[in-house]
Amino acid sequence: MAEIENSAVAEKNLNFLEEIIEKDLSSGKHQSIMTRFPPEPNGYLHIGHAKSICLNFGLAKKYGGKTNLRFDDTNPVKEDTEYVDSIKEDIKWLGFEWANEFYASDYFDQLYEWAEELIKKGYAYVDDQTQEEIRLGRGSVSQPGTESPYRNRSVEENLEIFRNMKAGVYPDGSKVLRAKIDMAHPNMLFRDPLMYRIIHADHHRTGSKWCIYPMYDYAHGQCDSIEHITHSVCTLEFDVHRPLYEWFIEKLGIFPSHQYEFARLNLTYTVMSKRKLLELVRNNFVEGWDDPRMPTICGIRHRGYTPEAVRMFAEKVGVAKRDNIIDLSLLEWCLRQDLNVRSNRYMAVLNPVKLVVDNYPEGQVEYFKAPLNPADADGTKRKIPFAKEILIEREDFMEDAPKKYFRLKPDGEVRLKYSYIVKFASLVKDEQGNITEIQCTYDPSSKPGNGEWRSVKGTIHWVAKDYCEKIEARIYDHLFTEEQMGSIPEGVDYKEYLNPDSLVIKEGFAEPDLVSDNSGITVQFERTGYFFKDPKTGAYNKATGLKDSFKI
Repeated sequence: MAEIENSAVAEKNLNFLEEIIEKDLSSGKHQSIMTRFPPEPNGYLHIGHAKSICLNFGLAKKYGGKTNLRFDDTNPVKEDTEYVDSIKEDIKWLGFEWANEFYASDYFDQLYEWAEELIKKGYAYVDDQTQEEIRLGRGSVSQPGTESPYRNRSVEENLEIFRNMKAGVYPDGSKVLRAKIDMAHPNMLFRDPLMYRIIHADHHRTGSKWCIYPMYDYAHGQCDSIEHITHSVCTLEFDVHRPLYEWFIEKLGIFPSHQYEFARLNLTYTVMSKRKLLELVRNNFVEGWDDPRMPTICGIRHRGYTPEAVRMFAEKVGVAKRDNIIDLSLLEWCLRQDLNVRSNRYMAVLNPVKLVVDNYPEGQVEYFKAPLNPADADGTKRKIPFAKEILIEREDFMEDAPKKYFRLKPDGEVRLKYSYIVKFASLVKDEQGNITEIQCTYDPSSKPGNGEWRSVKGTIHWVAKDYCEKIEARIYDHLFTEEQMGSIPEGVDYKEYLNPDSLVIKEGFAEPDLVSDNSGITVQFERTGYFFKDPKTGAYNKATGLKDSFKI
């Protein structure tokens, strides 16, 4: 009975794609599954693509199948090997390996042959109309389209013109190949969709061999079919394309790949449009595709995110059939969950004020030991120098403190983390009344490990002024001020919502062992947040804070 109950629970926890796959495997429809990730190499991948990568590769792994990486390189004007290389790097960084690396351009000869076959069967024709004439001729949702005056050309004429298109006889935009379906179809995509257009441009792989290139709706399903993709998983906006995907496969009589759609990822305070991201880069609103404020995979990598955190995020988001907006705080929560047990700890002061321990011996230095990672109690210890002059955060002292302020204040005392308890003595201010120095006394008996322990309510972090390392800290905030970027009114420029304070650069000071940390993993600045040493700039990028109101 328990086994039956456990089985029922397992079924209940399956997402709808897993349910489909398990049904297909158990019914014998497929002996094994094959998925694919088909990016267009015209930009850098973002966090939405990361979800799709995790889903496609994750499904194949769970059910013992394989995943192909296939570049949809059908538009030579926008594509580049730079993007191909970055996409492969991002997928590997996420922890996945593809079974085969393919390109839509691998199939250009086969796609062309199939196009001629459709012409011969009366399912395709060459149209000489302009782009605007074709657009107007499609009609509207409430009105049927108008047939092209070239729709009833003979098979022989269509073949001759199409072959001349391939041979480079005609200029860009002068002719297209269209599928011949139904100009009154309720699905607008069925109103004689374009299959090929003329583009006289060198391709990053095929060079000048081709001057006609297939459209997405014509190429995608056939590429899936060639590779025997069993479950072609797309985002929800492609659901209206699925009938056309199936129409081409049916008319050609080839392997029946099938498309399934899931909700795309939308994040708060973020835009995912490649066009908008490209505009941000080209107009220098950000420092490049890998700017830590960007939602690109290379951007979040430079911010200090880990592949484990991104995969956890994709799992938590799950697979839905309806588009929704995910709180960016969930991504940050996943990062903290991962880093909390893995990151090394250090103290760093980012807004310093000098604190002088009056009764500490002049010129003396002693070293306190602290765990590099509290999760590994018996692991490596770091040595923290302590001297007469130290630096603390300016925010950790308040001259006119409220009752429940437990950091340093007049007549108050705090513990300097891992070391002594100090008590306020006096202040030094400049002519403008700004505090330039805090003077304290220390209690030698409060030294950790000396057998005497006295508890105080406040503990603050610090670094020794003459025994620390200067660092640059980059504090990142949301790139946009508007939480729901997708709900911006029509006609309003999204750039009006760029956050002027999305990057604040600070000069900070850290304990010496930080600069020799070669773990490559984001570290924790105690009491401040998680920071990643960016190999590109040498600065410490703030990945996220230590706490958030977000709860899962």
